[in-house]
Amino acid sequence: MTGTTIKVLYFAQVAELTRVRQEDWPLPAPIRGADWLSQLQARYPQLAPAARLKLAINQYHVAHDCLIQPGDELAVFEPVTGG
Repeated sequence: MTGTTIKVLYFAQVAELTRVRQEDWPLPAPIRGADWLSQLQARYPQLAPAARLKLAINQYHVAHDCLIQPGDELAVFEPVTGG
């Protein structure tokens, strides 16, 4: 991972629907969480509506108006996940 990507981790049903557990995602500039979720839905339409998904940046839960920075680790998961 470089300063122009983020590491994206997918959990639970999100991982099942994308068939991906993690990937590096190009991110040359900061982006709001809500805008990134729109890009996620464009890449993986089966996640629609992606606005329902929760985000964590560098292991901290964040709101959709947060800024995702190049180099961050981003976790994506359903509103309710089991253990």
